[in-house]
Amino acid sequence: MTYEISTTADGTTRLSIKGELDVLSVPDLRPEMDGLISRRLPRIEVDLSQLRMIDSSGVGAVVSLYKRSRAQGGHVRVTGLHDQPLAIFRLLRLDRVMMETDGRSGSLGT
Repeated sequence: MTYEISTTADGTTRLSIKGELDVLSVPDLRPEMDGLISRRLPRIEVDLSQLRMIDSSGVGAVVSLYKRSRAQGGHVRVTGLHDQPLAIFRLLRLDRVMMETDGRSGSLGT
């Protein structure tokens, strides 16, 4: 797993994750996610367009980022889901909550 953090033209912070997000790679990403939360960013985009595989640990990390940011009044959306990661998000019904389909996103209950 590799990742990159960048800022888009509209000021959104983009976290792009590539490869596999699983029990072995999540510990490498957690400090970066904690850093995003500590900065109290208003908008975060988690780009998973280059993610090949995600397991429950990876899903947990993304959900944690989502919930923690929302608790601070931030907005998080997940983009680029396809193949296995999309199937997992659909199975867990997270696609309905974390992916924008009509310009709005839902919220995960705490």
